[in-house]
Amino acid sequence: MPEDGTTTLLRTILLNTMKLAHLSRGHKIALWTFLLIAIDQLVKILVHTNMELGERIEVFSWFNLCYVENPGFAFGMQLGWGDGAVDWGKIALSIFRLVMIGAIIYGIRYLLRKGDEVPKGVIAGAVLILAGAIGNMIDSMFYGLFIESQGTGFLTGKVIDMIHLPLFKWENCPSWLDFLVGYDGYFFGAIFNVADAYISVAVVYLAIFHYKFFK
Repeated sequence: MPEDGTTTLLRTILLNTMKLAHLSRGHKIALWTFLLIAIDQLVKILVHTNMELGERIEVFSWFNLCYVENPGFAFGMQLGWGDGAVDWGKIALSIFRLVMIGAIIYGIRYLLRKGDEVPKGVIAGAVLILAGAIGNMIDSMFYGLFIESQGTGFLTGKVIDMIHLPLFKWENCPSWLDFLVGYDGYFFGAIFNVADAYISVAVVYLAIFHYKFFK
């Protein structure tokens, strides 16, 4: 009896799923890391190609898309170190990111060697941090070369941010808490991206649920 298109598709998905089930833990981690990075980069490319720099779209009252280019760390923090011709602070930040990515990969390999004594949640958190770090590293390495509006060169590209959560406005915020107030005067008004979200969620998750392991 000939198979229809739906049956063929389901059979293909089932066979591929069975193949994935036989992958080693290391290969599964590599695959998940790749998929997370791909999602981060896809969102950034869609924002860059469909929005104007500085444009804001209100999706919900508590969730906006704002296209900004961040020259520094997550949430807009940066190193102010340069002579005008070369942004040494940005280069130093990119090199630091590369070193940290190498350290995270080494750490994940070390955890895998310890086997079942390492909770799966710890590995998941480490993978999220790795994917977030690599996602932003790709921006720093290549966006300065391929995005014409940046034109900053290798290792000095700007990271594309787009997620803004306008919780509420803090009109009389004390000066020593200014870092909590960002875009348009909103509490935690920082604009961030998917890679930043990976890292932030992973750090909070590990701190709450797996702090005993790291002790």
